[in-house]
Amino acid sequence: MRAKRGWISNMFWWWTNSCFVCFETDVQQAYVSMGTLMSLIVKICGITNKDDALAAAAAGADALGFVFYDRSPRHVALETAAGIVRQLPSFVVKVGVFLDAPEDLVYRAIADCGLTLLQFHGDETPEYCAQFGLMHMKAFRVRNAASLEALTKYPSDAWLLDAWTADKPGGSGQKFNWDLAVAANNLGRPIFLAGGLTPENVAEAIQKVRPYGVDVSSGVEAAPGRKDHTKVRAFIKAAKGA
Repeated sequence: MRAKRGWISNMFWWWTNSCFVCFETDVQQAYVSMGTLMSLIVKICGITNKDDALAAAAAGADALGFVFYDRSPRHVALETAAGIVRQLPSFVVKVGVFLDAPEDLVYRAIADCGLTLLQFHGDETPEYCAQFGLMHMKAFRVRNAASLEALTKYPSDAWLLDAWTADKPGGSGQKFNWDLAVAANNLGRPIFLAGGLTPENVAEAIQKVRPYGVDVSSGVEAAPGRKDHTKVRAFIKAAKGA
């Protein structure tokens, strides 16, 4: 296990491996209580049902993502997500994933689903992302080095890097040049790596990029919106062991 260095704008507590890790405003060094260090964060995204959520949590997922974008094959209704969240262990971070959503939808999702982190995948402005009073991370579709220029315009709690595709805003199963993620690591925010990750390549990705966390959806699916529990367990084991 290892402590990650990075800027996070609000006090940010992760409960993981029986220890609290606190990141404070304008502090790059992670202050770790109880003398233990924090491991990489694994987020399983595109959760649509209780069985997949509980299987991921039991396998060691730190965070689960619920997609509130109705054009996604992994879209989940607020009522369904709320029912799933009520059955999750308290230590699992509940992430709401949005794409250019009306503000009232975000507020309703926060209230109804008990979200603890917001993830924005569209053309949201920095001001839009910051208005909800909750930790958030901005997703960026990385095509080339010029794609990284937008990152520093967003003082988000973290940045998520995904692959650029012409027809999908995320969940494409495509990966991008990880050298660009290595470069992004030097820009001052924790990096979540996404895009084309699988149980077979996630350890390699972590060893190369050294991200704060990894995010997977299609790489552990049996079909869009339905997880393969064997792949979920294999992915988490490989990521945590990298």
